[in-house]
Amino acid sequence: EVQLVESGGGSVQAGGSLRLSCTVFGYAYRPYCMAWFRQAPGKERAGVARISSGGTSSYADSVKGRFTVSQDNAKNTLYLQMNSLKPEDTAMFYCAAAYDHSDSWCHDSQWQAFPYWGQGTQVTVSS
Repeated sequence: EVQLVESGGGSVQAGGSLRLSCTVFGYAYRPYCMAWFRQAPGKERAGVARISSGGTSSYADSVKGRFTVSQDNAKNTLYLQMNSLKPEDTAMFYCAAAYDHSDSWCHDSQWQAFPYWGQGTQVTVSS
């Protein structure tokens, strides 16, 4: 069974940086799409960044140029480097994984298509 464990959330002031990590346990070799989603109170869960099994990445417009997704396959760990944080970035951040059918599938699928989820890590940005 695939399990995802996140870490790295916290509280920062606007303009600050955080790096989230997501370690994958029980990983069976197969092409995986890895993603970060976030959910603010009263809002729907939304995609933030994704990286396909082929190594291509994509970002929500709201975080382009500020966030960077990467992965270390040797450590089975996904990262999200978040710079120039804004108060509107405040949310619970989740990492997610799914079998990667294709690059387009990875970058276009809604959160409901991802079967594996971490427990979430809170990011709070104060002005």
